[in-house]
Amino acid sequence: MCAIVDAGDPMLAIRTFGSLQVVRDGEPLPLPASRKTRALLGYLALSGAPQRQERLCELFWDVPDDPRGALRWSLSKLRPIVNDDASVRLIADRERVSIDMTEVGVDLDTLRTLADSEDADLSLLRAAWDSANDTLLVDCDLPNQDGFAAWLEAQRNEAALLRMKIARRIALSPDLTPQDAEIWALRWAKDAPFEAAAMQHAVRARRRMGRPREADALAEDFARIYREAGLEPPAPGREPAAAAAPPAPETEFRAPRQSIRFVRAPSGLSLAWATVGDAANPPLVKAANWLSHLELDWEAPIWSPLFRELAQSFYFVRYDERGCGLSDWDVADISFETFVDDLALVADAAGVERFPLLGISQGSAVSIEFAARYPERVSHLILFGGYAAGWRHTATAAEAREREAVMVLTEQGWGRPNPAYRHLFSKTFMPTATAEELEWFDEFQRRTTSPENAVRFLHAFADIDVRHRLKDIAAPTLVVHSLNDLRVPSAQGRDLAAAIPNAEFVGLDSPNHLLLGREGASADFIAAVRNFLRR
Repeated sequence: MCAIVDAGDPMLAIRTFGSLQVVRDGEPLPLPASRKTRALLGYLALSGAPQRQERLCELFWDVPDDPRGALRWSLSKLRPIVNDDASVRLIADRERVSIDMTEVGVDLDTLRTLADSEDADLSLLRAAWDSANDTLLVDCDLPNQDGFAAWLEAQRNEAALLRMKIARRIALSPDLTPQDAEIWALRWAKDAPFEAAAMQHAVRARRRMGRPREADALAEDFARIYREAGLEPPAPGREPAAAAAPPAPETEFRAPRQSIRFVRAPSGLSLAWATVGDAANPPLVKAANWLSHLELDWEAPIWSPLFRELAQSFYFVRYDERGCGLSDWDVADISFETFVDDLALVADAAGVERFPLLGISQGSAVSIEFAARYPERVSHLILFGGYAAGWRHTATAAEAREREAVMVLTEQGWGRPNPAYRHLFSKTFMPTATAEELEWFDEFQRRTTSPENAVRFLHAFADIDVRHRLKDIAAPTLVVHSLNDLRVPSAQGRDLAAAIPNAEFVGLDSPNHLLLGREGASADFIAAVRNFLRR
């Protein structure tokens, strides 16, 4: 493994790719034999923020007689590793534990820095990509600790995306030899098997090497991978017939390309956000809604066509809510107020001051509150499948008992390999989906969040109430709703349109709460949005 650390060669370096290593002044230090203690070190190093002792006990121990005693024992083993005569880095009081990372280098942080650097040296990028080839914290898996396992999976997903981003940057570099250009094109395509631009670039690179038959065979291999995943293969990469030289890398591909970044909230949690489309286009920000995963969404056989259509006309910004997708799963607070704060944080990170805002499902309530709170920032408001009040404010006693039972079922059945329970959700979200689409969505739900967080989301959604904010909306508003929506009845959409000043209402001929990209209602939705924003 080619290790990377922060610039400045810190006295203490923590290497998280492959087996966890701590290196002081160039020499590796022996680590505790306890897997949980090593996992705790990796968690504290990558989190980079103080952690509540209560939460650490929940993450790493199966409620022994004295969980805080187990935590204290692990911390006693870590102190001589991270502390030295000059610095006390491991800080623990009665409530929180943290590591002072001021003079500590972490390879994953270096990977983030290089992936976002516009002028990083190719040799550094190659070293970073090579380092990220190993699995993150490979010797720290804790199969019986669901909360830690979910956090670790999210970190590994982020690392894979950063590695893919670096492979893309190297592959598109004009400084590569033709031989290296082909090698890195194939590496990029391997890291991003469903990114059309990667596939097309690899095929083109092989053609430029004078091997057209091998290029055609490679294109067919990529097409087979797409078909096996239930996706329509993109056109193979071919050189323009009239071009005397290959086009510049930045304009070589027509397919919209997604760029994923991360921003830290004041609490220290990491939010994943993405942009796609031409930055010169007008912006469109989508508020997060539950059941999102930036990477899986973009390659989804269900709604990715809708996202790609939006990206043709807009600079499309979206993000994963805290607790799901590529954002941190281990979060202290999942509530409506944090949803609104996270939207503001992502809008600031994306550099958009005033923008049209799209809210879907419970994201509509978040968008309503944001538009009422920051009227100077929202130029247009688009709400699809939305509602103003959760069921705790509107349900009958019988409906409330049924909803509470669903909470219990969610906690018990969400993370299981058998999709029987999640299938109940799938059918209410998309009753016209095919068996293949439902199977994909069932697995998507499992990979999107943890059972614990699924219940926390349902509780937060039940408490939503922005009915008092509807009169305060100043932005032109479009309310769109599937007329036969089984999950959120269309009457709730009409109520929104009636209560928001001068709002327009468009009904779609569909029973689906989440539109399928292939259905006619999806095209009608895109047309309604474009017409509304054009006016």
